[in-house]
Amino acid sequence: MNKKKNKLIYYAQDFGALIALVLLVIGISFVSPQFRTVDNFLSLLRQSSINGFIAFGMTFVILTDAIDLSVGSVLALSTVLCAGMITAGVPVGIALLLALVIGALLGLMSGILVTKGRLQPFIATLITMTVYRGLTMIYTNGKPISNLGNSFVLKLIGKGSFLGVPIPVILLIAVFLLFLFLLTKTTFGRRIYATGSNWKSAKLAGVNISRTKIIAYVISGAMAALSGLILLSRLNSAQPTLGTGYELDAIAAVALGGTSMSGGRGKIYGTFIGVLIIAVLNNGLNILGVSSYYQAVIKGIVILVAVLSDRKR
Repeated sequence: MNKKKNKLIYYAQDFGALIALVLLVIGISFVSPQFRTVDNFLSLLRQSSINGFIAFGMTFVILTDAIDLSVGSVLALSTVLCAGMITAGVPVGIALLLALVIGALLGLMSGILVTKGRLQPFIATLITMTVYRGLTMIYTNGKPISNLGNSFVLKLIGKGSFLGVPIPVILLIAVFLLFLFLLTKTTFGRRIYATGSNWKSAKLAGVNISRTKIIAYVISGAMAALSGLILLSRLNSAQPTLGTGYELDAIAAVALGGTSMSGGRGKIYGTFIGVLIIAVLNNGLNILGVSSYYQAVIKGIVILVAVLSDRKR
């Protein structure tokens, strides 16, 4: 009897996020017929891609028992620099690739401060968050960068679709499958988990802890930049305030997906489910006309439940 009870508890905890997502979708669909339309679901998935990329990168960092508060500022700085290059005449394709490289380099700096500078991840990324946001404001003088032209490539990544499926959604699924493979089928994935689970044992086993954490931050920075490029495509301008508060939604998605905030345990598909939960919440509450003030309270309660569930596990 106890074994059966333990199994039920295990499945409830392991698949709690998926169960919550299904119940949430059913509940909102029942209350609002507008929610369950195909167009709304496609719009929901397109919107979720922004947080999705950032949350995927954040998962790597959190699995190593760290945190990255700088992702919103990385998104902003890499995006305005990309917009600046485009307006300066740099070919759009090259500018987009350079923006991804810039995001990775900004993440690299955070990783170096954490590993080589021996700063606490919270402090290190709080510093880079502040510095990167300041550099964004200096570069733009606090004004948006527009007049980006009508490039097909730029429009494609944020507004295009293939067989009716938005390109951002296709990219999100492709990145998800890539990261799922990295974390479950490669030596690098095992090193990520080992670093967050017990770094001393991992080090004795030959894992380069510093390099593993730095790579995790590089991935996080590149994913933040990718989200920025999709926003750039959708808005056709680069706002200096882009990405403000995005780190909170990303951390929330990771926590909702069951990844332990102390590292070493979690799944990338859990993060995907967490991203969808937040997207469904935002979309459903907007359709139902719930005030943004109440939405913040509701999301906070959902995150609290997720964190308490993690402690219980």
